Amino acid sequence: MSAFVDRVTVHVKGGDGGNGASSIRREKYKPLAGPDGGDGGDGGSVILVADPNATSLLDFRFLPHRSAGSGTMGLGGDKDGSKGEDLVLPVPVGTVIFTAVGREGESKRRGERLADLSHPGDRFVVAQGGAGGLGNRSLANKTRRAPGFALLGEPGEEQDIMLELKSIADVALVGFPSSGKSSLIAAMSSAKPKIADYPFTTLVPNLGVVQAGNYRFTMADVPGLIPGASQGKGLGLEFLRHIERTEVVAHVIDCATMESDRDPVGDYQAIEQELALYAEQLELPLGAIPIAERPRVIVLNKADLPEAKELAEFVRPQFEQMGHQVFIVSTASHEGLKELSFYLADLVSRLRAQIAAQAEAEQEERVVIRPLESRPRRRDDFSGAFQVERKESKLGDYWFVVTGTKPERWVKQTNFDNDEAVGYLADRLAKLGVEDALRKAGARSGDDVRIGKGKNQVAFDWDPTIAAGAEMLDGVPMAGRGKDLRLDEVETRSHRRTNSERRAQYHQMMDAKQAVRQAMETERKVGHWADPAVADDPQDTQGLVGKALHPEQQKEQK
Repeated sequence: MSAFVDRVTVHVKGGDGGNGASSIRREKYKPLAGPDGGDGGDGGSVILVADPNATSLLDFRFLPHRSAGSGTMGLGGDKDGSKGEDLVLPVPVGTVIFTAVGREGESKRRGERLADLSHPGDRFVVAQGGAGGLGNRSLANKTRRAPGFALLGEPGEEQDIMLELKSIADVALVGFPSSGKSSLIAAMSSAKPKIADYPFTTLVPNLGVVQAGNYRFTMADVPGLIPGASQGKGLGLEFLRHIERTEVVAHVIDCATMESDRDPVGDYQAIEQELALYAEQLELPLGAIPIAERPRVIVLNKADLPEAKELAEFVRPQFEQMGHQVFIVSTASHEGLKELSFYLADLVSRLRAQIAAQAEAEQEERVVIRPLESRPRRRDDFSGAFQVERKESKLGDYWFVVTGTKPERWVKQTNFDNDEAVGYLADRLAKLGVEDALRKAGARSGDDVRIGKGKNQVAFDWDPTIAAGAEMLDGVPMAGRGKDLRLDEVETRSHRRTNSERRAQYHQMMDAKQAVRQAMETERKVGHWADPAVADDPQDTQGLVGKALHPEQQKEQK
């Protein structure tokens, strides 16, 4: 099997975020000192980097599944989990990243283009790691002082991608099979391509580095170009993408062909027609010259044969009338190769400067927004958009589907084994407006409500009266969600009074003492304390308690 691989499908997955911790700090004389559960660590991301030392995508052929490290969970004692390690994968310069679409079990096809790593050091995150879950320490606030739950870490992104390598070469050699492209690269550089006397000898593109004086440039051939290559005939459709990044197109034409229906001008026109058809499907990178506008160089090969050289001299004026530079060469005797190499070196150097200036001018017109180096903690600002849709089956069953970034993320973070966490989710959804939207859509208590899409979808029996608000236990209202009565009692005992509170309590105490004195004076005046042996008021009708219990007797005495 060839070691050159220029198209692979890879399954990538970002690391999962670690779960938050639910913990209460316990100290001497402070059995409930507040929540101290740490946050979970963020998961690592899968990152592709354009590396000049990488020449093939062969490593991905043998290891098509790549995953980044997951974050660790938080612990008590305010200990946050560690972040998962990023997985950095080097790819050759010129790699284009696409989404891979298709049913499971079938071969994938190319989808949306995600990135073009055309310069050394270009980076692209293909699978973002999941955010770590918040611990109950981070969930505590003025109204939710003792959360008995924590949030789960989010799963990392997961998808299939397709990598395509488009060679970064300065000169592309095109031509019919057996026209001598591989022999030309072998004669002008140190490359050692396979050379034989039968068509389609070259099954993969060959790349060679040519040194001409102080200039250096690269050449690549596009194997197997025949009429109809842009529609999939021969090998051309597989390797035509390697011509997209070149500055110069060199036609290598066989002047010693034995086929009666072929001639140099006809071969040139046939190849140009295929390039024109293929160019219509391209999305060229920033600053690239369209294929139709790139300079052409005509290389009439096999001039070591007398009849071939005679034919080359005959057709040379026709190519020059088209405005092309023509070289008559022989890879066997090296005739004309030195002149060809110096001309290509000069042409490539001028085009490099032109492309760099054009790319810089276009780059200045674009507004580039770069992501932050470190991802900030996501905040719940309740401004996310969501949609509520009513769906119905053929049998008449119906349900409601809620989709949106925030509702779907909140569902992933919820531990459904914890009733308080489920209630917290209900509060968040209610505050976002999901419950109001469900009512407007016609949802009633007990209806099937599903949040999310695909395998991450979660179904509920909607009951808005229980979903939000304080918990109820046997009809008795308990403390609000996130509160602990024991913690309130401890804080009440340890609370230090202010001066205003001291004055108010002092006045209340003095007023109570004055009321008692007045009651005792009243009882003394009516004779209750005259003789303890005489029960002058056995029913206590004249006392404060008796007057309160027997108001009818007081009315009769009056």
